[in-house]
Amino acid sequence: MSITTLKERQALYINGEWIPTDEVEPVINPANETTLAEAPLASRTHLEAALASGREAFDGGGWRRMSQAQRQSKLAEFLAAIERRSEEIIPLIVEETGSVLAVARFLQFAMPLQLARQMVDISTRPTLTPLPVDVVPNEHGSLSLAAGVVSREPVGLVVAITPYNVPFFCNVCKSVPALLAGCSVILKPSPYTPFEALVLGEIADEVGLPKGLLNIVTGGPEVGAALTTDRRVDLITFTGSDKVGATIQAQAAPTVKRVVLELGGKSALIVREDADVAMAAAAGLGGITTLAGQGCVLLTRHIVHNAIRARYVEALRNLIGGVKVGDPNDPAATMGPLIREAARSRTERYVAVALDEGCKLVVGGRRTTNLDRGYYYDPTFFDGVSNDCRIAQEEVFGPVGVVIGFDTDEEAIAIANDTAYGLSGAIFSANVGRAYEMALQLRTGGVIINGGFPRLTSGGPFGGVKRSGHGREFGESGLNEFTYTKTIDFQQ
Repeated sequence: MSITTLKERQALYINGEWIPTDEVEPVINPANETTLAEAPLASRTHLEAALASGREAFDGGGWRRMSQAQRQSKLAEFLAAIERRSEEIIPLIVEETGSVLAVARFLQFAMPLQLARQMVDISTRPTLTPLPVDVVPNEHGSLSLAAGVVSREPVGLVVAITPYNVPFFCNVCKSVPALLAGCSVILKPSPYTPFEALVLGEIADEVGLPKGLLNIVTGGPEVGAALTTDRRVDLITFTGSDKVGATIQAQAAPTVKRVVLELGGKSALIVREDADVAMAAAAGLGGITTLAGQGCVLLTRHIVHNAIRARYVEALRNLIGGVKVGDPNDPAATMGPLIREAARSRTERYVAVALDEGCKLVVGGRRTTNLDRGYYYDPTFFDGVSNDCRIAQEEVFGPVGVVIGFDTDEEAIAIANDTAYGLSGAIFSANVGRAYEMALQLRTGGVIINGGFPRLTSGGPFGGVKRSGHGREFGESGLNEFTYTKTIDFQQ
């Protein structure tokens, strides 16, 4: 099959079959505002079929009873099939998300495959852990020998709800670990980016994934609510905004199902007085322009020592001057569009609020003027920002950063922690030991010292605290989210 065929099919992938839909809606290319294709929309009948199929595949199928080596082999084949279609999938990522080519190739496609392959390897970890052997009294007045094991079991039917900013990444990195653990999956992508999920149905067909293990349904909040409230679902894994995450947690509460939430962020970049200003400014630029600012882990609060703040602001201004905002298919473009007009208008409103609050606009603050079509907005940042300003506290999800001054390390830590979020963070300093001590005091799920992208392939867990969510992805911790533990004791 081809991506063209996928777009024309207008069907959902349920129980290993392509099921047509009566309703469709346009999917817009954010770079030029044209209709990419008409996407299928799930009805209540489709959802019922997906839920029944996923439940039966877990309860009655043989997948969870397979050896781990068998599941690993099938999912390694699945990932190899994805990689063979890279020349089709990467352009689809660009079309649906507006990611520039370099980001689509690395972050959106290559990285999830690398992470998923690592999860295949990690899944060899023992599922049975022996408990200590004890001598214990018994009811006959003598002694028994007691032993036992802890068995790690697949949690059941998983609903994976994925966002529009890194959809292919999340589709792969939620589905593969759940399947590796022995679960069945219903994947619901953002309505803005449905085809990056539906293509996985074609790949499941190609490699012969057992029917019902992976079901893919599309639609808006009403589809999500039908899935998150259904008693047949055992676990929900969601990446998206904190507001939607809170709604999903409330929807899951009556059936007491487990929820893994990777939500928003307002992450701090701390630049100490002894930092390499050029390196720190380059990290600050990435926090503003990567994915046009549509990333939960991005460093949007730049907390800079007042002794070097002017140098930092000037360095960041110069770097932004070299950013080319444009068509993501243009290899020279370094930042593409926002996903929709609503996202661009939201960014404009936050800029207006920041100006009203007395923040100093250094650069940007307007729609990109040389592009007639597409949802483009110039990279923007403010100086002289107080941490209690809305632009410093609320997630814009657009290409906007703020610079906040500080005088002592303790003040920098207090500012960084004074937020409702806690997903990521960074510290730049020539004194790496002191930076490490500060990192330990930050209330956030991850901290980078002196640059680099979050090292997700290290095997370390990824996730947040506070309104950035709970639960972890990647590494053994991420794999274990799709399991529960059962203690089995015996005495002789």
